Amino acid sequence: MNGRAETAVPARPGAPADLDWDRAVALIHRAGEVCLACHVAPDGDALGSMLALAQALRTLGKRCTASFGEPFGVPAILRFLPGQEMLVEPARVPAAPELMISLDAAGRARLGSLAGPADRAGALIVVDHHASNTGFGGVRLVDPDAAATAVLVEELIRRLGVPLDRDIAQGLYAGLASDTGSFRYPCTTPEVHDLAGRLLTAGVRPEAVSRELWDRAPFGYLQVLAGALARARLERDAAGGRGLVWTTITRADRDARDVPYDQLEGVIDQLRRTDEAEVAVVCKENDGGEWYVSTRSKGAVDVGRACVELGGGGHRTAAAFTMGGEPAWIIDRLRAALRVPGEPDD
Repeated sequence: MNGRAETAVPARPGAPADLDWDRAVALIHRAGEVCLACHVAPDGDALGSMLALAQALRTLGKRCTASFGEPFGVPAILRFLPGQEMLVEPARVPAAPELMISLDAAGRARLGSLAGPADRAGALIVVDHHASNTGFGGVRLVDPDAAATAVLVEELIRRLGVPLDRDIAQGLYAGLASDTGSFRYPCTTPEVHDLAGRLLTAGVRPEAVSRELWDRAPFGYLQVLAGALARARLERDAAGGRGLVWTTITRADRDARDVPYDQLEGVIDQLRRTDEAEVAVVCKENDGGEWYVSTRSKGAVDVGRACVELGGGGHRTAAAFTMGGEPAWIIDRLRAALRVPGEPDD
């Protein structure tokens, strides 16, 4: 326990109070070692939240490891995050951890090769904010109304009695900024700005985080982006007449410009600017030959529901799924899933 009393900490105003905070805190205080896992191909919220919590647990004197399933490699845009010395390859995660905490994963399948250790853990705490969460885990800190998993992790860190320092705050801010679209998405609430303010007070430099996440890229990325935009197709009648714009990026496109797969995240942010389309979609071919289909909505269409129907998950305005086959066939299936009730078939 590192000398810290296991006393209940009252909820901060606006924080979700109906979650099992006390049980989660008690499990963490009792554990000698804690294993953290986030979803495969981690984004800013998954990795930022996990590294922030890992550093907080280290402050408590806990032995702590953090990992994610294969392919194991930190995306280039996230290599600025503090705490990466605590990352270990998934093969080094204990087969049956004493305590495991899953972060930003809507289901055990999203943990990839770490789903096995999660199943065998003495206790499993799930921290997540996806509406599509499958309900796995013994202790669930799951709030679909939270703007990011980072919101829940900050509350957990506070209840553990660990003060925010600059490095912990940096990971949380990266998660918060990522999942709010740099505070542009509808999930940006007064409470989100309150949290951002606390993180800035702890020493985060927002211009530095923004530069790493959105404002830098190798020249090859610009060439891949140009090709993707040139191939974009606008379907004005799709998505209930609200419009769909979509494009593809093949593995060959990336290889020709020496651009890693993990650097393609920002393409959809350019595509979603299309005035004539409510929904934007980017089909990205991964190294295994499957297509990772990222979707975004401006709010009038629930892309999360459509992606769940196609085997993926996410939120109303941002979701994804993975599928094999030709992109045109995949878009046909997505178009059908996006069809509003009562809309006639094509």
